[in-house]
Amino acid sequence: MASDACWLVCGEHVLASAERADSRRTRARGLLGRDGIGGALVLSPCRAVHTLGLRFAIDVAFLDADGVVIKIVHMHRHRIGMPVWKARTVVEGQAGAFERWGLQVGQQLEVRG
Repeated sequence: MASDACWLVCGEHVLASAERADSRRTRARGLLGRDGIGGALVLSPCRAVHTLGLRFAIDVAFLDADGVVIKIVHMHRHRIGMPVWKARTVVEGQAGAFERWGLQVGQQLEVRG
């Protein structure tokens, strides 16, 4: 499990509950062993992710140092993603979550709590 609970916020809108993965151990564990995620997992620092061993597909947002979404990808299970060198943080959600939240490239996100 990630280190602590928080909220993923865009402007004044709360997009989802979230968990922080900000230690080497919690980032390495990520979403492994889960059957899904209702909110988001925030990995920091992070520039690349994989879905090897995951039980479900995910949406992935790469954020720059200012929290601006610079790239969004959908990753099926058992894939290795390419690094996004300008990224400092990654937000992961279950496939389809970003569409429900209205998350788009160019938006600035904040992790509160």
